[in-house]
Amino acid sequence: MTDAQILHPDTTMDAVTLRVGDLEAMSGYYADALALTPLEERSRGREVHRVLGRAGTPMVRLVHTPGLPAADPRQAGLFHTAFLFDSPAALAATVHRTAQHPRSRFAGASDHLVSEAFYFTDPEGNGIELYADRARDLWQHIGDELQMGVERLDPNDYLRRHLTPEALEGAPTDGGSVGHVHLQVGEIATADAFYLEALGFEATVRWYPGSLFASAGGYHHHVAMNTWNSAGAGPRAASLGIGEVALTVPARADLDALADRLRARGIDFGDDGRTVTTADPWGTRVTVALPGTTTDELLER
Repeated sequence: MTDAQILHPDTTMDAVTLRVGDLEAMSGYYADALALTPLEERSRGREVHRVLGRAGTPMVRLVHTPGLPAADPRQAGLFHTAFLFDSPAALAATVHRTAQHPRSRFAGASDHLVSEAFYFTDPEGNGIELYADRARDLWQHIGDELQMGVERLDPNDYLRRHLTPEALEGAPTDGGSVGHVHLQVGEIATADAFYLEALGFEATVRWYPGSLFASAGGYHHHVAMNTWNSAGAGPRAASLGIGEVALTVPARADLDALADRLRARGIDFGDDGRTVTTADPWGTRVTVALPGTTTDELLER
């Protein structure tokens, strides 16, 4: 693959956008359970956009969208948003807070070999992954395929080993970010054509049935797509849930290369000089922005 065909290796994920029915309840949940703090807010007509994050890093944008129906779990859309933490202690503190919240639903825990992860569902049914990576030199490959697994991980044992009072108290000021976004799609081949061939991610795992994992720069994955609940799904009708996946690339040349790939494939996009915005085949908006594009600028879109 040439540089013009793939995303820059320093590409990172930005805040995910969720359309929500009860802004105050959902803001309160993410603040109390995940120790996120409000960063920006803007009204746009009947919609209110509220961005929350940690240590100044945006992690989720909640868009109050009155009147939309709940997402159908069989439609294309969000499987989960994965929030990445820098250390086992920071992860353990967030898992403890989230598990204690009365509106959290615990959905499991797994050792993925490259990371350790805990899964929850928020009050409006959006999937959440909380995870920390293992050191990259411990990741294993067979040929071009990264070896990831779904091994048992005991939550109570993990908390016994890693939870500290200092981490619990420091959670709101400790860092965090969106590490990856996992989507439900109607067909893997169509997802491959959009997320890999057009956007420029590179495949890391193809062997797991009904799924595709991809990244920039050799990370285990920045995006994943599966058909486990949504095989055959078409474009999603307007609903609560995922509204936008956001990426950051280093330079304008990266946006130009992306625009060329989209144009060559006849995919509609917008380009305002600092962001390129398009939508996947199921209607999920994807925005790719330059570093330093402020939350306030994104709220203006």
